[in-house]
Amino acid sequence: MAGPEPTRGPLTPEELQLATRNRGMPLEALRYDLTPTGLHYLLVHFDIPALDTAAWRLRVGGNVERELSLSLDEIRARPRQTLAVTLECAGNGRARLLPRPISQPWVNEAVGTAEWTGTPLAGVLAEAGLKSDTLEIVFTGADHGIEKGYEHDYARSLTVADATRPEVLLAYEMNRRTLEPQHGFPLRLLVPGWYGMTHVKWLTRIEAVREPFDGYQQRIAYWYKRDADDPGEPVMRIRPRALMIPPGFPDFLTRQRTVERGHVEVIGRAWSGLASISQVEFGVDGAWTAAALEKPAGPFAWCRWSASWDATPGEHILSCRATDAAGNRQPTEQPWNYQGMGNNLTQTVHVLVR
Repeated sequence: MAGPEPTRGPLTPEELQLATRNRGMPLEALRYDLTPTGLHYLLVHFDIPALDTAAWRLRVGGNVERELSLSLDEIRARPRQTLAVTLECAGNGRARLLPRPISQPWVNEAVGTAEWTGTPLAGVLAEAGLKSDTLEIVFTGADHGIEKGYEHDYARSLTVADATRPEVLLAYEMNRRTLEPQHGFPLRLLVPGWYGMTHVKWLTRIEAVREPFDGYQQRIAYWYKRDADDPGEPVMRIRPRALMIPPGFPDFLTRQRTVERGHVEVIGRAWSGLASISQVEFGVDGAWTAAALEKPAGPFAWCRWSASWDATPGEHILSCRATDAAGNRQPTEQPWNYQGMGNNLTQTVHVLVR
């Protein structure tokens, strides 16, 4: 079953219903190196599962030498690693597209950075013993539902090479606390540098397979496509993005900012899953200057940037854009794709200086 076509109209009741179930990170929370758990962005595709920790097991099977059935205590007893990782939803920025693809209507706020603790996935796969002809590893969560006519458990796959990278974790803590139900309790996958659809929550099964996985969330959702018939390219690593904390104070409805004249320090964060951030530029009415960068909390976490602005009376448009070490830069012209994925158009903030 095909989904709704993109629209130029107002938000639909279905989009508003999604928006009330999910949440973005308020941009003022960019002040924190690590996003408080209650402010971190959240997207739940179906329902939050009710899982009994005593009965729950992670089952590892398929094309392996030894099938495993691991309790949470057994997973927590394995080698432990903590990483600061920035997560971003692949649909972040979708609501800014015109025509607008119908789905969760994110603007800019579907992002957050947390400390995630877990055990390296590579160790679990090594214990199970991947057979030499294994092509992919499939991760299945306990959340079940229907999307565009397809009934399924939420599942995604990674190649063996991507799954066995040392930073990929089976995570059971967020910000030094047990995972909360909405963030994947008791166990979730963490794949630093990749968009959020990859980090399967409420993990129940890991399966080694010899053929490409063709589940809905892998082969139909999460593709860069020009139109419904375009085979497209898969959504994978996070494109570079910079965001600022809007200075001054907001109008309740429009969020337009009011700023007092004089010196203003503008701060924000920048990140990329493709390479480290090499430059952030701050723009005032289309004129760009280099911002100052600070060292991030880790190789997979956002970095803080800051810029000074001499605010003169009148209306102004502020903007920011990031460039990573591989040369990828945020666009200043609106990109577009059929599913509304990876829209990293530069942020703009309208301000009135008085």
